Amino acid sequence: MSHPHPELSLPAPLKDGGVRVVALGGLGEVGRNMAVIEHKGQLLVIDCGVLFPDDHHPGIDLILPDFSSIQDRLDDIQAIVLTHGHEDHIGAVPYLLKLKPDIPLVGSQLTLALIEAKLKEHRIKPYTLTVREGARETLGVFDCEFVAVNHSIPDALAVFVRTSGGTLLHTGDFKMDQLPLDGRLTDLRAFARLGEEGVDLFLTDSTNAEVPGFTTPEKDIAPAIDRVFRHAKRRIIVACFSSHVHRVQQVLDAAEKSGRKVAMVGRSMVRNMGIAADLGYLHVPDNILVDFKKLGDLPDHKVTLICTGSQGEPMAALSRMANRDHQIEVGEGDTVLMASSLIPGNENAVYRVINGLMRLGADVVHKGNAKVHVSGHASAGELLYCYNIVKPRNVMPVHGEWRHLRANADLALATGVHPKGVVVVEDGVVVDLVDGKVRVAGAVPCGYVYVDGSSVGEADEALLKDRQILRDEGFISVIVVMDSSSGKIVAGPEITARGFVEDDVIFDDVMPKLTQALDDATSQGVSDTYQLEQVMRRTVGGWVGRKIRRRPMIIPVVIEA
Repeated sequence: MSHPHPELSLPAPLKDGGVRVVALGGLGEVGRNMAVIEHKGQLLVIDCGVLFPDDHHPGIDLILPDFSSIQDRLDDIQAIVLTHGHEDHIGAVPYLLKLKPDIPLVGSQLTLALIEAKLKEHRIKPYTLTVREGARETLGVFDCEFVAVNHSIPDALAVFVRTSGGTLLHTGDFKMDQLPLDGRLTDLRAFARLGEEGVDLFLTDSTNAEVPGFTTPEKDIAPAIDRVFRHAKRRIIVACFSSHVHRVQQVLDAAEKSGRKVAMVGRSMVRNMGIAADLGYLHVPDNILVDFKKLGDLPDHKVTLICTGSQGEPMAALSRMANRDHQIEVGEGDTVLMASSLIPGNENAVYRVINGLMRLGADVVHKGNAKVHVSGHASAGELLYCYNIVKPRNVMPVHGEWRHLRANADLALATGVHPKGVVVVEDGVVVDLVDGKVRVAGAVPCGYVYVDGSSVGEADEALLKDRQILRDEGFISVIVVMDSSSGKIVAGPEITARGFVEDDVIFDDVMPKLTQALDDATSQGVSDTYQLEQVMRRTVGGWVGRKIRRRPMIIPVVIEA
C-alpha cells in the first residue's frame, strides 16, 4: 500500500501510453475536490470544488484548489467533468474559468444549471455539454461514459474514463440508497458491466468508509420531520445546505400536510431551489411559498422558514438569527430543525449556534437528538459491495480526511485488491498508471489558495498566523521619537496595548528597561532604525512573556526627529 512521502520530488515526464492522476484537493480533507487526469499530453479535470474555512482561517471566505501545477497547461484541458452540484465539487469552477473561460463544462442538467447561475454572478458565460446517465462522450483522448449514482442531491453521476493507457472509474460522491426519494438508484448493473470490461483504477468516495453497515435511506427520516411539524407550537425554522433538494422536498411535503406556509431565506437557497423547481427536480405544492418579508401577516403556527447555516457559518442566516443580527427574531416556542450532518471541523461553530438559539428560547432538533438527517455517502458495507462488483485492479481512495482514506483502503484490501495496487495519497501526490500497475511518481505544489474578500491567492500562512496572534494573544505598539543627530530619546517610549485584561499602567515596569536597552544600543553606535526597533521588540516581548505569559504581536516604531 503506497502513501505520500514528505520528500517527494517533482515527477519525471509521464511514460508514453501511461495515465497520470493527481488530486489538487479533496485528499486529506472534506472539500476542495479536484482530480486531474493526464494522457498523451492532454488533461481532463474531474470536479473543481471549494473548502470552507474553519477557526484556523480567520477572515478567509473560501479555500480553493492550487491550480499552479496546471496554470501553464490550461490549453491542454479538454473539459471539466462535474459529478454533481455541491459546492465542494463545483465552487471553484469560476476561479479556474477566470484563467481560461472557454474550458468546456460537462455535467448533468441540474449540476450545470447550478454552476451556470454561479458563473453568471462572476460574469462568465461557459461552454457546456449536458450529459445523462448512459451517455458516452469523446473529450480529446478521453472516452467518458456516465453512470447514475445516488447522493444527497439529484442528478449525480460517476464517470468511467477509457484511455489507450487504461481505464478509470471515478464515483464522485455516492451512496446506495435502495429506496431513493427520486427513484434514481446507483446503477450497480453499469458498475458490474464496467467491472467486466476491466477497471484499472477505481477512485472511490471515502467519506463514510469508517462507518460500518449501510447508510440509512432518506425516506427513514420523514417520520422524524413529520413529528417536528406535529408538535411545534410556533414557527419552524429549518436549516440545511442550499443545494439539498431532497431535504427541502421533505420539508415542503411536511409543511403542506400540516397546513403551513413556507418562506425561503438566503440568496443561495432561493436561487438553487428556484432552479431545481424550474427543472422539475423539486415539486412545490400550489400556494405554499410566501415572501418571508410578508410573514408578519401570518400566525406563527402557520409559518415555516428554510434557510442556510447548518454548519455554523458566521454570515449565514441561522448564525445571524442566533446572534440577534437578523430581521427574523428567534424566540420562545420556536422550533429550529438542523437537517444536515456535521462536516468535520465545524463542530464548535455548530454548537455555538445551537447554544445561542436555545438561549433565545428555541427548541433545537438536530442529528444529535433526533433522526433528522442521513448521510449522502456510502458506508463500509456499500463500499464492500462496490469493490466486489467492480473488482478493480488498482484503487485510489478519494474524498476524505486521512482516516477516511485509510479506512477505504482497508476495505479494498479486505476484498482482495493486491496491497501494491492500493495507493493512499494526499493532495499533490502524483500517481501513474502504466501497464496496468500504479505507482507514486512524485508530487507537485499543492497548498491552500485563500479567497480573502476580493483577493484570491494573496493571503498566505504568514498572514493567517498574524491574524491568529492578534485574535489569541493581543497587540502591543511601542513608539519612540529619537533625535537623529544626537541619537537620544526625545519622546517616549509610549506603549499602547489591545487585547489585554490588564490596564496599560502594567507596562510602567518595562519602561526603564526599554529606555536602558535603547541607551545601551545607541552608546554602542547602533543608529539604524530597524535595529533599534528590534531591540524594542526583544525587550518588550521578553518582559511580556515572563510577566503576563503572553506572546502578543509587537509593532515597534522609531521616529527620527
